[in-house]
Amino acid sequence: MAEFMLPKNSTIKKGEKFSAPAGATRTKSFKVYRYDPDSGENPRYDTFEIDLDKCGPMVLDALIKIKGEQDSSLTFRRSCREGICGSCSMNIDGKNGLACTTAIEDVKGEVRITPLPHMDVIKDLVPDFTHFYAQYASIKPWLQTVTTTPSGKERLQSPDDRAKLDGLYECILCACCSTSCPSYWWNSDKFLGPAILLQAYRWLADSRDEMTGERLDELEDPFRLYRCHTIMNCSNVCPKGLSPGKAIAEVKKMVVERHI
Repeated sequence: MAEFMLPKNSTIKKGEKFSAPAGATRTKSFKVYRYDPDSGENPRYDTFEIDLDKCGPMVLDALIKIKGEQDSSLTFRRSCREGICGSCSMNIDGKNGLACTTAIEDVKGEVRITPLPHMDVIKDLVPDFTHFYAQYASIKPWLQTVTTTPSGKERLQSPDDRAKLDGLYECILCACCSTSCPSYWWNSDKFLGPAILLQAYRWLADSRDEMTGERLDELEDPFRLYRCHTIMNCSNVCPKGLSPGKAIAEVKKMVVERHI
């Protein structure tokens, strides 16, 4: 009889609790995933109480306050604080999103924060994006042409053709969509995932690109493209309001149309 058991180091243990300063009247608890591979210890959840009257409105503000005042060893990525760079993507209250655009008041009760699911964890809330970026590079995300550029001129594009890129170029590669996709969890070694396929369609939809056939050849594969089962978790979590599911459907449509 087969037995399936998780390794001992996969068990998340209860960690420390950091109380809010004395006199705080409006507090909120943040349950934060902690993991340091160099320590050899199991992951744990530390709980931090924050004085909301002395904290900014976003989850990222709370994390910065925790790191600055309660535990300087807490590790996470952040940069723009405006929902532009995608650095602070993480799982907040069970849903992938950006810490800088997630309001604390929108989370009822205790705020549970973990790294993006499915990815290896470098430390605490920092996932390893090495494979994700390698997949991005594999689609050659730049304009490819065979004709020479007119001397002293740009490659022109009509307003209508430019409009076809709306809903695609805004992707910030935060990986919230890909790490919400069960198909990506199961087959990330072969399936490109929602974020990369949306980026692939961005170049397929660009009227200036002249490598459409070659790009489709690379994507037409049982795993790279067709592991998408239209679950639509990707579109539900995108912090920029984009629809990777729709982009993937358009790629599939282009693959079919060229065989008709």
